[in-house]
Amino acid sequence: MKKITLFEGDGIGPEITQTVLDVFKALEVPIEFEKYDIGQTSYDKTGILIPEDAIESIKRNKLALKAPITTPIGKGFRSINVELRMIFDLYANIRPVKTYKQLKSRYENVDIIVYRENTEDLYIGEEKQVSEDECIAIKRITRHATRRIIKKAFNDAVKLGRKKVTCVHKANILKLTDGMFLDEFNKIKKEYPSIEADDLIVDIACMKLVMQPENFDLMVMPNLYGDIISDLTSGLTGGVGLSPSVNMNDECAMFEAVHGSAPKHAGLNDANPTAFLLSACMMLDHIGYQEEGDRVRAAINSCFDNIELC
Repeated sequence: MKKITLFEGDGIGPEITQTVLDVFKALEVPIEFEKYDIGQTSYDKTGILIPEDAIESIKRNKLALKAPITTPIGKGFRSINVELRMIFDLYANIRPVKTYKQLKSRYENVDIIVYRENTEDLYIGEEKQVSEDECIAIKRITRHATRRIIKKAFNDAVKLGRKKVTCVHKANILKLTDGMFLDEFNKIKKEYPSIEADDLIVDIACMKLVMQPENFDLMVMPNLYGDIISDLTSGLTGGVGLSPSVNMNDECAMFEAVHGSAPKHAGLNDANPTAFLLSACMMLDHIGYQEEGDRVRAAINSCFDNIELC
C-alpha cells in the first residue's frame, strides 16, 4: 500500500480534494492518504502553520498531494507553498499546459511545459527597508540551483521526446544574476545536441507566446519568470483551472493545482476540480500507475466532449 501525504487546504481545497478522493476510490488504486492540516487551518487549531507530524509524513512518504492554501497579501504569514518548497528543497516546479479541442480557445495545438527554478530568485523573501521611502528585495541566483533545473529540463526533454528547450531570462539588464543563468544554459545545451536550444528575454518571450504559442515546447527559467510565464501559458489554453503542476527534487514530489484557494467560492460547490485531478494524474504517472492516470484523463476528455459551450 503506497502512502501519500495529503493536504486538503482551505477555500475550495476541501471540495476539490473530495473529488480526487472519490475518483481514487473508484480506481481502486492501492494508496493510503495521510491527511494533515497546514496553513491557516492548522494555525487556527494549534497556533502552528506547518505541524511537525505533517513534515515527518512527507519525509517518510516522499510524496504529497496538496490542495490550494490561502496566502495573505501584504501581511500575515509567508506563503506555505514557498515554505514547503524550501523545507524539502523542491527545486523544480513543472507546469504542463495544452489546448483541448473541445474547449473554445484563441489557439490550437499548444503543448508547453514550463520548468521553473523553485528555491531562489526574489522568492527567497529577503527584504529590508532602507528608509521610510525605500525598500529593497534581494534576488539570489546560484550556479548550483541553476545547473540542476536546466539539467532536469534537458533530461526530461529527452525522456519525453520533446524537440526544443527555451531559456527565459533578463540577462540584458541583470547581467550578473540572469547572466549566470543564461551562461549555464549555454554550457549545458552543448551536452544535448539532439535538442534544439534557444533563449529569449522575458518580455520578448511573453510577446511571442501570445502571438505564436505553438512554436514553444519546453521552457526553463528562474523563479519569478516561471511564476508569470506559467500563468500566461495557462491563460492561452483555458486558464489555471486546467493547469496541473508538481514541485519536486530527485527524491520527493509534491503535486498541486496551479490555481489558488478561491475563498469566495468556498462551500458553493461550483469549483472546477480539473486542475487538481490532472495533478493527481501526474502523481499516478510518477508512482507507476500511468494506466490509471490515463483512465482519469480519458474521463476528463469525455466530459469535455459533452460540454455545451455558450
